[in-house]
This record gives sequence, C-alpha cells and structure tokens, in this order.
Amino acid sequence: MSAVGRPAATSRQPGRLTGNRDFLLLWIGSGVSALGSRATSISYTLLVFWSTGSATAASLVTFAALLPNLVTQLPAGALVDRWDRRRTMVLCNVGRIVAIGSVAVAVARDAVWLPHLMVVAFVEASLGICYALAERAAVFNVVSADRYGAATAANESRANAASILGQPAGTLLYTVTRWAPFGFAVLVHLISLVTLLFIRRDLQAPKARADEPGGLLARMREGFTFVWGQLYLRRALGLYAASNILFQVLGLGLVVIVKNQGGSPPTVGMLLVVNSVLGMAGAMTSNFFLSRWGIRRIIMGVNIAWAVLMPLIAVAPGLVVLGAIFALIHYAAGIGNVAGMLYVLQSAPDHLRGRAGSIVMLLTSGANSLGALFAGFLLDSTSITTAILIVGGSMGVIAVLAVLAFGGRARAEEERADAERAAAERADAERGEAARVEAEEADAERGEVKRGEAEPAAGAARSG
Repeated sequence: MSAVGRPAATSRQPGRLTGNRDFLLLWIGSGVSALGSRATSISYTLLVFWSTGSATAASLVTFAALLPNLVTQLPAGALVDRWDRRRTMVLCNVGRIVAIGSVAVAVARDAVWLPHLMVVAFVEASLGICYALAERAAVFNVVSADRYGAATAANESRANAASILGQPAGTLLYTVTRWAPFGFAVLVHLISLVTLLFIRRDLQAPKARADEPGGLLARMREGFTFVWGQLYLRRALGLYAASNILFQVLGLGLVVIVKNQGGSPPTVGMLLVVNSVLGMAGAMTSNFFLSRWGIRRIIMGVNIAWAVLMPLIAVAPGLVVLGAIFALIHYAAGIGNVAGMLYVLQSAPDHLRGRAGSIVMLLTSGANSLGALFAGFLLDSTSITTAILIVGGSMGVIAVLAVLAFGGRARAEEERADAERAAAERADAERGEAARVEAEEADAERGEVKRGEAEPAAGAARSG
C-alpha cells in the first residue's frame, strides 16, 4: 500500500509529542470526551433498567446507541471530508452538551421517558462518530510526519484508558445520584470544546477545503473506490475484519469458561480490566515495534501470535493462566490496532481520510455484529473446548493468509519505497515549514518598520 498525497505542513515542533501544544490540546480534549461517552454508555442501561425494571427497555436504548455504528459511519465520513474539521468537532461537542444535558435535567426532575433516552442515545453516538472521524484525520495536521506512529499509538492508548475508567466512573457517579454521570459528561464535553478553541494549527489541508463536485453518494462511492483500489489496504482490512469475528467468540467464551471453572461476575470484570490494561500497554509500546519492524511485519507477527495463543485457551489449567493468555492476546491487539489505523490514515490523502476511517469503522462494526451472532450460535451448539479449538484453527488460517498477503518480495520492496517517499515528504514539509516561518518573520519585521515610520508622521500631524 502506497502513501498517497503529500501531507500538509505540520507542526513546528517535530520532536516529542509532549512538546507539541496543539497535539496535546487535541489529545486531551478527545480523551475527556471519550471518557464522558463511556460513562454515559453504562448509565443509560442502569437508568432504564432501574427505572422500569424491563430488560427489553434497556436493550432498546442500547440498540439506539449502537445503531449509528451501522447507519451513520459512511455518510459521516463523506461529510467530515467536506466540512471544516475544527468546526465539525465544535458543533459535535455543542450538540452532545445539549442532548446529554436534556437527560440530566429530565433525570433530576424525575421525568425519565424511554423515547427521549433512545433519541439522545442515537444522537450522542452519531455526533461521537463524526467527532472521532474528524479528530483522527486532524491529528495528521498537527504533528510532523515522523511522529505519525507515536501520535496514533497515543490515541489508541487514550481509547483504552477511557474504556478502563469510563464505565466504572459512570457506575460510581450513578450511585451518588442518578443524574451525576450525565452532568459529568456535559462537563467533559465542555472541556473538550474549550481545548478546540485554543488549537492554533489549521486542522485541514488546503485542498481538502475545496468545493469538490458530487453529492453525498458520489463522495461515499469515491471513498469505497479508493479503499478498494489499494491492494494491501484491502488485504489488511479483510484480515482485521476476520479476526474481529473471532474476538467476539473469545469475549463470550471467557464468560463461559470463568463460570465453568467456578468463577463469579467480579472475576470476569477483573479479567476484562486486565485485558484493557494490556491492550493499552500494547498501544503505548507499539511505536517501539513500528520503528523496528514496520507495519508489514507487525501485521504478520500479530496474526501469527494470535494463532499460537488462541488454541492454548482450550487447555489453560486455571483462571490465572487463562488470564495471562488473554492478556497477551490483547497486548498484541493493542500493537496491531495502532499499526492498522496508521496504515489506513497514512495511505489516504488528506481529503479522503474521513471516508477511509469511516469504511474501516463500518467493517469493524459489521464484523463485531456478525461475530456476536456467530459466538452465540457456536457456543450453544458445541462445547467450549471445541469452540475455542475452532477459533484457534480459523486464526491459523488467517495467519497463513497474512503471511501470503504481506510476506512477499513485492510488498517488502513497496514498503522500502514508501519509507523513502515518506522521508522525502518529511524533508519537503520541513523545508516548506521553515520557509513559511521565515516569511512570517519577514512580514512581521516589515510591519514593525512601517509602524515605526508611521508614528513620527502621526506625531507631526497632531502637532500641526
């Protein structure tokens, strides 16, 4: 897969991300926003079930919150590529503040109404998708090209941290008072809104703001055409979608195994927290592997690691060993997720990054939905040991396909060409940035001179 298009001039601080003010503002704002969304996701379920006592009502709100993953992704990607990214994220935050705030007010007044909650859950999730797509694309406009991998890893770590902290925070706040998690979400979305207002850099390449011809369907079709036309991107997405189906079986299988071995729901919760922590650790260390192995070897290596680890679940002697195996699987997933997202966004030109990201998320959501159905059918129709062995065998096939897809000489040569092209683009971007800074300084100096010349003339006119 080739990198298409030259990146826009990036941040003046090509060094550590901690020294990049605009990236930190974007990262923090998106992080607290994700934390608020995770907190409300569990709070909707608690609120509806404890208010009505109906599992069906709770499932309807959950359905409304998940539906945008299937119906909003593609149009959101096309619209995000057309709209200004900063303005899009600002409006998404404002919309979420208003929508979630209405729930906080309704709960505080003891006026909970199921249709209202369903509408808000759908709107909040849809705005969250638009925000996330715009933010992922915008990151590439506030960091230098040699920090793309580190920035993607930081974003993946942030997502895992929000998953770890969000639902426990929402549950705890709900026990304090029922409206608290929704008030908390309003507060953190407000913080996210403020951080956007202080970002100095342009979050969009100049050509991405051009008034491109074609309607919404044409732009969505353009995104699909681009993704389908990238051979290695197409292969990578197929591999990730297939493995996502198997991960759904493993997720439900973990609950079954813990129950069979005499564990309890808190044991499941503890193991899930450990998995999220190791996933975050994998994302945080992914840049180490990216710098040494490259994306191609990581995709092969992660799939091979999963093929080795997954069958071992069937023969794990106890919950400690089981937890260790799952933790290693999720550590590899953290590395693989960073490599996959970097692969997608780095290969897409700036004006297509929203659509490319939306197609990836749609495939992921679709694979997760199919995987959940397949998991229930498989675990009900056979023993857990047989089911895990089927998963392990399927993962072995996927690993072989990964090696065949990315292990050839042609792909290795293309990866080297991509690296050379990226180095040339970084050098061009740095020269362009230096020239721009010099021009700004020269303009500032000329402005100072003109003001200095104008002041005596103004003084003389006042004297006259």
